[in-house]
Amino acid sequence: MIIALNNKCNLTKDTFLAYQEDLAKITTTDHLILCPSFTNLALFNLTNVSLGAQNTSIDDQGAHTGEIAAQQLASFTVKYCIVGHSERRTTQHETNEDIAAKISQLFKNDITPILCVGESLEQRQNKSYPEIIKTEIIEATKSLTPPEKERLIIAYEPIWSIGTGLIPQNSEIMEVLTIIKNILPQSKILYGGSANDENIDTLKECPLIDGYLLGGLSLKIDNLQKFLKKLTH
Repeated sequence: MIIALNNKCNLTKDTFLAYQEDLAKITTTDHLILCPSFTNLALFNLTNVSLGAQNTSIDDQGAHTGEIAAQQLASFTVKYCIVGHSERRTTQHETNEDIAAKISQLFKNDITPILCVGESLEQRQNKSYPEIIKTEIIEATKSLTPPEKERLIIAYEPIWSIGTGLIPQNSEIMEVLTIIKNILPQSKILYGGSANDENIDTLKECPLIDGYLLGGLSLKIDNLQKFLKKLTH
């Protein structure tokens, strides 16, 4: 299983160093990926976890104030990068075209993208979510080569479930994951959206889930360890 930890905009320098010491003690056979804030990338020194980033620029290095280029991420040994997270789609108004450009930049620099897709509550209720998911994937990957499509990781996060404690039924998750597999049959699929140590016993019954993208849980080491233990037992 792939377990991606999205710290989001959390942890100062000192609290990240303490957090990292605790994360170093975690034992698991799953593949852990830590995606800290940009300010903490240079502090990363774990050997039991791979390094990821939370975003990248659509451009190469240059006159792009406030941006972080994929070349810069690669120089910090970043191996994975989240793109298209719902928070950035909503608050930064990122388009599928923007996300496609970011994915291309990441592959140019040998960084594996973790592409987030998901529907809003309104799209779930009006039944438009299948087309929303398909469009987000197809438009973000239309310029990729077959090997790149196979390497790409998809994170399905129903937007209405992120941070709310609301979890779709397994049948609803499986329906969307089947849609994704029909488009990208070789890609790994992570599930995100209020996954935690209390509901993992139910979630792990979904056979198409290849791992999880964890936000709030990533900051709670004790609960994360419980989550990982339940995942493998």
